[in-house]
Amino acid sequence: MGVGATLAMLAVAAGAFGSHLLKARLSADMLAVFEVAVRYHMYHALALILTGGALARYGASLFRKAAWFFVLGILLFSGSLYAMSLLDIRWLGILTPVGGALFLMGWLFLAIGFFRADRAA
Repeated sequence: MGVGATLAMLAVAAGAFGSHLLKARLSADMLAVFEVAVRYHMYHALALILTGGALARYGASLFRKAAWFFVLGILLFSGSLYAMSLLDIRWLGILTPVGGALFLMGWLFLAIGFFRADRAA
């Protein structure tokens, strides 16, 4: 849960950085890309906190896998969008859908973990 909370704090910091310092420096298109990165970063930081709670309660390895997929998804999805918007490294856009697929896998493992936990209860 600590990793999720730390990543959520970083998402808030990135959002503040974007709204206060980047508005005048980035084009509208690149600012929108940055904002998508921040939004998905935060969603999945919160998902990590949820996953940490599930892991603490149920201990299933599926929750641990979900957490790793969320972390890697943040790195690839949001990280590639941050780099594209801030550093103009457009080729990193090929990593964005990979990060999105990792997010989907994280949600899948989280769902399966909860379905199995519900059956065991």
